[in-house]
Amino acid sequence: MYQWLTDSHVIMFGLLVGFAIAHSGLAALRPRAEKLIGARLYRVFFALVSLPLATVLIIYFINHRYDGVQLWNMQGIPGIEPFIWVLSAISFVFLYPATFNLLEIAAVQKPQVHLYESGIIRITRHPQMVGQIIWCIAHTLWLGTTFMVVTSAGLILHHLFGVWHGDRRLLARYGESFEILKSRTSVIPFLAVLQKRQTLDLKEFLRPAYAGIVGFVLLLWWAHPLLIRATSNVGW
Repeated sequence: MYQWLTDSHVIMFGLLVGFAIAHSGLAALRPRAEKLIGARLYRVFFALVSLPLATVLIIYFINHRYDGVQLWNMQGIPGIEPFIWVLSAISFVFLYPATFNLLEIAAVQKPQVHLYESGIIRITRHPQMVGQIIWCIAHTLWLGTTFMVVTSAGLILHHLFGVWHGDRRLLARYGESFEILKSRTSVIPFLAVLQKRQTLDLKEFLRPAYAGIVGFVLLLWWAHPLLIRATSNVGW
């Protein structure tokens, strides 16, 4: 009954749990840590923990993506490949929205916690969660393996927890100001717009950061075969 459950399924889920604990745990400790070591040093420490864990996850995922049982195979269906790429491109627009200040992420500027209500935040208050779900749907359709299903389940559970955890941290930090923002935004994409609590301003999407996302997607499309070949050289 459980012949599909290879060791790689368990290892991948364990890696996801470890990453979630490290990522969300460090986010929870941010207010105290910044008081002790400063915002820039905290951001550097956060990156030194998160990036290696994420790299291990990506390499292990690519090398084992076809493990387990093949539940379906849609790769021969005409049009499915461009459809998957379009979904993946949309997912990156949500995963890496232009509301993020790249200089703060790199600790060039002092990292701060912001209350945003512009751009993609008008569509959903938690764009990374939405982007991750779209990415998981696209790759689960393409691969169709039990390993991909387990991976998607772990990623989606982590980001759903992040919705609760993120709102909780912003409420603790901003109080009533966050409650006002929360009343004008939604977790479910476009729900606040449909309920007339929010309006879209397309001019807010005409920003260099969104062009950067498009460039990143094109670069990823070009480098995808190279990335797969590179990870195959790692014996994990």
